[in-house]
Amino acid sequence: MKILAVQWADIGDLILTTPALSALREAHPAAHIALLTSPHAAPIVQNTPLVNAVYTLPRYAPTADMLKLFWRLRAEKFDAIVFFHHISTRAGAWKYAALAYISGAKRRIGLDNGRGGFLTERVTDTGFERHHAEYWLELASKLGADPSPRPCVVARESYPIKTSAYLVVHPGSGGYSLARRWDVDKLAAAADQLASQRGLQMVVVGGAGDDGAALMSALKSPALDLTGKTTLPQLADVLANASLYLGSDSGISHLAGAVGTPSAVVFGPTNPVAWRPWNMKTDAVIVRSGVECSPCSFYGQTLGAPGGCAARTCMKLVTVAQVVNSAPLPLNLPPPLRGEGDLPVEYRDIHHTRNLYLGIEASDGTGDKNPSPLVGEGLGVRGKSISILGLPVHPVTYDGLLAQIGRWVASKDRAHHICTINPEFMMVAQTDPIFKAVLLRSDLNVADGVGLLWAAKRLGHPLPGRVTGSDGVPIIAEHAAQAGWRLFFLGAADGVAQAAAGVLMARHPNLQMAGVYSGSPRPEDEDALVARVNDSRADILFVAYGAPGQDKWIARNLPRLNVSLAMGVGGSFDFIAGIVPRAPGWMQRAGLEWLYRLIRQPWRAKRMLRLPRFVWAVLRQQQA
Repeated sequence: MKILAVQWADIGDLILTTPALSALREAHPAAHIALLTSPHAAPIVQNTPLVNAVYTLPRYAPTADMLKLFWRLRAEKFDAIVFFHHISTRAGAWKYAALAYISGAKRRIGLDNGRGGFLTERVTDTGFERHHAEYWLELASKLGADPSPRPCVVARESYPIKTSAYLVVHPGSGGYSLARRWDVDKLAAAADQLASQRGLQMVVVGGAGDDGAALMSALKSPALDLTGKTTLPQLADVLANASLYLGSDSGISHLAGAVGTPSAVVFGPTNPVAWRPWNMKTDAVIVRSGVECSPCSFYGQTLGAPGGCAARTCMKLVTVAQVVNSAPLPLNLPPPLRGEGDLPVEYRDIHHTRNLYLGIEASDGTGDKNPSPLVGEGLGVRGKSISILGLPVHPVTYDGLLAQIGRWVASKDRAHHICTINPEFMMVAQTDPIFKAVLLRSDLNVADGVGLLWAAKRLGHPLPGRVTGSDGVPIIAEHAAQAGWRLFFLGAADGVAQAAAGVLMARHPNLQMAGVYSGSPRPEDEDALVARVNDSRADILFVAYGAPGQDKWIARNLPRLNVSLAMGVGGSFDFIAGIVPRAPGWMQRAGLEWLYRLIRQPWRAKRMLRLPRFVWAVLRQQQA
């Protein structure tokens, strides 16, 4: 049998494919197994028993070079071709379909998310909420391989280090997404502390562009600099003999996991459910900050935003103490090295149902039997929801909303997030993966728009009514005055929030305003704004920076806000203060408030074009 395996991506991707290649070799010891991969990843498997031949081509090679190699592969007369890839884009589907047909292989095996029409045997692609090594093992089982978890297999070449106990530190993240890199100064501080506490020599590894020079400069302890001095097989040997590894999500972190090195790996924008190191020997600890919008790349069925956002709060909030306290104990040092107060701290996860992945997780590489539900509906306090264009909307009334807020304020367990969404928001989320991630994970999404009432009824799940920010803020304020809840108004133009607070305090003399501040949603102002809100001891925070910016700001900062509720309210302060008049009551009741705003603000016309697109999208969902 001749098998062509396609893993045409990066170092980490190929490492996570080696368990499947190992299973194929075990099932077919005499088979000719060839691999198509990228040139920089190829050394991972060269000179291993996994494959008989390796073909390399840059991922973004010219079409002519690509087709030339495809025709060369056709001459090999492969019996089967296995695509170890998600087919996430139309361009990718065309590329892999061309390779499949040109290769002449009668058996074409891969993941299918609706774009795998060229495949003859399929594994259903349920998205990025499953580890890739598990996916690839299931693909291998289509050729008779055992899909049971097994270690990675990588090429190793001896590279002696003149010390018996050392810590390997990698400051890079590969070229695909620089947003995955933890701050080099924090990395240096954590490495210094770990080396000092555990009596370890420091070794810095990486390649060009991996910030090795910056790390060496920031370290206070002496370190051996191997940046750019090892091949991948030599680096595998360095890592295999290390006591501990520290780095961010990267191919090198996967290499550390592959050789069984105890590791602490910082994750931010990327999804650890899919991409955590596959370590069968010891713990690979994943350290995350717990922000609501993370992961923003590779979640659900979407590539999302691999570059993250400009704020990078998900990485910024990971602390040195969090990493140091969560790092696993090296295998070659005697326990206990930590006191009771140094044990890892559990951090709140984005769904508030399990303290895994978004805080600290110890993975044995066998796959979590209860994967963290990074995308889903009806979890925890969020209750039941209906899905409109793939986004959850909750059937909540104002009375139900007030009751839920009361429970949150009474429990004071953490900050909760309510999004008031309308058709425009939903259409923005279709092209803004970070905003979509926020809407998928918020505690409640309430229907602020008559279009959602129409859509829900059309889809057979009527909503009880609108719950808007413009009406909701005064209603919540009235109840707050009775219940003693403290409010903070953040955002809007200078003086507007103050004026709105004044109006509500005049109506409700017992209302407690913890603070009023316009501020700015700029990333550089986040720390000061969060401190101001927390110092106010507010129970409820209303944020008026406009959508989607206000809800992204809340999502980024939710883990460190000491409030019970944060809610984006758009232009509500302007309405309450009387700066922008609301539509007459009859227009509100008729669902024509959008028309009134368009007449008064013609510049909204471009934004309003999203409404017919929303209608069309809902009709398509109804027919699906």
